[in-house]
Amino acid sequence: MTTTVNGFAADVENDRNAQFWFDLVPRVLEVHDVTQIAARMVRIRFTGDDLRGFPTVAPEDHVKLFFDRTPDGGPNPPVLDEDGRWNPAAHVHRDYTVRAFDPTGPFLDVDFVLHDHGIAGRWAGAAEKGDRIAALGPRGAFLVKDTADWYLFAADETALPALARWLEELRPGVPATAFVEVTDAGDELELRTEAALELHWLHRGDAPSGSTSLLVDALRSRELPDGVGYVWVAGEALSIKPARRWLSRDLGLDRDSYDVDGYWRRGTTNHDHHEDEGD
Repeated sequence: MTTTVNGFAADVENDRNAQFWFDLVPRVLEVHDVTQIAARMVRIRFTGDDLRGFPTVAPEDHVKLFFDRTPDGGPNPPVLDEDGRWNPAAHVHRDYTVRAFDPTGPFLDVDFVLHDHGIAGRWAGAAEKGDRIAALGPRGAFLVKDTADWYLFAADETALPALARWLEELRPGVPATAFVEVTDAGDELELRTEAALELHWLHRGDAPSGSTSLLVDALRSRELPDGVGYVWVAGEALSIKPARRWLSRDLGLDRDSYDVDGYWRRGTTNHDHHEDEGD
């Protein structure tokens, strides 16, 4: 039986996960409102007719947002050729998690980490109702079916929106442990879930983001429960790379039992997190 989520049917699946592919559609989004949700994070709610039919089925779904502008200062969506390809070098873009989507608005929620050293953080810090921005995607989705006996998560603040969505969508009572690395208590969020959650906030203080081994050390200190579980690790690509070796080589987990996803890489702009999957 084919898995269907929000009206979208899986293209490929097995008993533990399902993959979906969507047509790439350039969109122009309008800021509906901006909410400060932590000391260094805002949630921007987008709206607009271009969001009609927007596809999202899984916690890690993401869109590309385009921060370059046309000569007259307007949003600059990519132009697709007849094969659905576009020129990434012609745009300034960043990947962002689909925190939530409400088709009745339609409304798309995206959480932004605020910082002064990147174009996306600066844009989000100054965003106001009525501002417009171009977007593309999602081009596909990878859904982990909620069949595991337990879950173990490790994420930094860039992956916190995806983690929050993960936790919201877990079935009631399933055991879950989450380690979250942030600067300090000001970045902690209330995470809603019906799972039996054990939550640990890890504070790196004045250390630069992506420079510590807090997440990997926390994972290695954890004795995994019995049964068939699922481990999800996401954050700065190089700092979490040892987690992949630990899960695959030391613990011998099969490939359907874990995912280690480099959401960003220090010193790299327009980082494609898919490049790290084979590290």
